[in-house]
Amino acid sequence: MIVTTKDLFKAAYGKYAIGAYNINNLEQCMGLFRGNIDSKAPFIIQISKGARSYTNKLMLEGIIRSADKVFPEAVFAVHLDHGDEATCMDCIQSGFYSSVMIDASSESFDKNIEITKRVVDAAHAKGLVVEAELGQLGGVEEHVSVSEADAKLTDPAQAKEFVTRTGVDSLACAIGTSHGAFKFTGTQGLHFDVLAEIQRQLPNFPLVMHGSSSVPQEEVARINAAGGQIAGAKGVDDNQFAQAAKLGVTKINIDTDGRLVWCRVHREHFRDDPKDFDLRPAGKIFMTEYAKFIAAKNVKLGSAGQLPNVRQMLGI
Repeated sequence: MIVTTKDLFKAAYGKYAIGAYNINNLEQCMGLFRGNIDSKAPFIIQISKGARSYTNKLMLEGIIRSADKVFPEAVFAVHLDHGDEATCMDCIQSGFYSSVMIDASSESFDKNIEITKRVVDAAHAKGLVVEAELGQLGGVEEHVSVSEADAKLTDPAQAKEFVTRTGVDSLACAIGTSHGAFKFTGTQGLHFDVLAEIQRQLPNFPLVMHGSSSVPQEEVARINAAGGQIAGAKGVDDNQFAQAAKLGVTKINIDTDGRLVWCRVHREHFRDDPKDFDLRPAGKIFMTEYAKFIAAKNVKLGSAGQLPNVRQMLGI
């Protein structure tokens, strides 16, 4: 059942975080649903601008609607990840998405507010929920690219003003994470002091962590052992998710880890069976492995086992 992120955040705030997982194809979608059902967790499906253009924006919609029928017990939101204004407006008008993210964080503070406010007004008129971003995460994710030198943490005082002036429903905060597989150098890490101050300025307001893949070193090692060349990858310690949830983080974005699972499964499969040219055996392995990954990640998020409570809260 598709619900809004606001519904999920109401249940989660201060207790656990909802996993927001990016998908691009059928195999990811099936593994995602299976993993969340196996771990009895509510979840958020994230569709990026790149995922919408990978085949056609209607293809993922069709796959997700089908999965909703295959897994009728699932409770999830459908969310546009890192949208520009035009993409947000298209998703709002589609009648499919329950949540959109407008990312105008590269603009000035006032311009970010101006753009975000237009998206909020359009979305709220259709019953959709809006996430925005303040501050800038470093790293690369599709069309978003910010150097480490240009990355900047969210200013807590600005966060309060931003929310008040835009009417946005949740806020992605820059607290030291970054996009992609290469998140930290040196002694970089998460700034929980900044997060705590944002929560003090915005009590009971849902906060979001982007760039939160843990980049499991076992996955990286297995990829490299099977011919990959991923050097120096480092992610977020997922043991810190529980602390973040207590400070108001209700949504944690995870994309890179899923790509690593896909890469590892396919590299190992075709290394071990070089005569195989059928896409289905590797695809089946990936769906199983991705489901296991999702279920394990939900334990770290604290969302595992929460699905019955969410269904009861929603009266379904």
